[in-house]
Amino acid sequence: MTVAVIQMVSGENIAQNLSCARLLLEQAADSGARLVVLPENFAAMGNINPAHIASLEAQQCGPILPWLAQAARELGLWIVGGTVPLLAAGQLEGKPCASSLLFDQHGECVARYDKLHLFDAAVADQQGSYNESERYRAGQACTVVDTPVGRLGMTICYDLRFPELYSALRDAGAELISVPSAFTALTGAAHWQVLLRARAIETQCVILAANQGGVHGLGRETFGHSAIIDAWGKVLAELPSGAGCLTHAGSLAEQALIRQRMPIWQHKRFSVAQLSRTDTEDTQ
Repeated sequence: MTVAVIQMVSGENIAQNLSCARLLLEQAADSGARLVVLPENFAAMGNINPAHIASLEAQQCGPILPWLAQAARELGLWIVGGTVPLLAAGQLEGKPCASSLLFDQHGECVARYDKLHLFDAAVADQQGSYNESERYRAGQACTVVDTPVGRLGMTICYDLRFPELYSALRDAGAELISVPSAFTALTGAAHWQVLLRARAIETQCVILAANQGGVHGLGRETFGHSAIIDAWGKVLAELPSGAGCLTHAGSLAEQALIRQRMPIWQHKRFSVAQLSRTDTEDTQ
């Protein structure tokens, strides 16, 4: 189970970003990785260019989707394509979703996850506030898919603060969870690693966290510290800042042993939905 996460410092120039991403994907392939995760906004940081919005139904691809397909096919990799602006199913115009797409080694798109939780928050950094809902529409469902290295649950950045989503992924059989991100420097320093480790420990899943890591201009700085974390919450690999590639060769047998010794999911007494119903009944 050799996996990789890629950290970047993406700017507004798509061609430069894709060139950097290709070199890092080649490093991952040379290291024997089967599955690689790119960071959120890997192809472009900044405002959405309408020409870059893709639609799978209308076969409107823009420059990013063909690039991902070609890279996966030529390098023989399964690639979690960070995020791309993608119109929702049945949608022909309007706000796109922030979508994470999984391409197999043949260059076929085999899974899609639309970011459920949009980052609308005030942050005491140079940018001041982030309002993703002005540019994106929220997703509606979680995604879990089989890969050559295990069953993968897909999340994006701000989702990390919502443990019920990660529990739902584990309920659906997830063994690994991808977290392409662009965590801010300020919130990342406070919460990034503790949230990653908590989600790994709670779900007993391997966490593949690919972050942006540097200064992007216009007051935007991201935290970096991309990481691969095992099902026990141990940080197996980490990159503090700048562009780079992390790889790790592990075994699902190690994860199975952790789950066997501490069978959390067998001990669960209620779900979030059940707890909500109980609270409602108690107030009646």
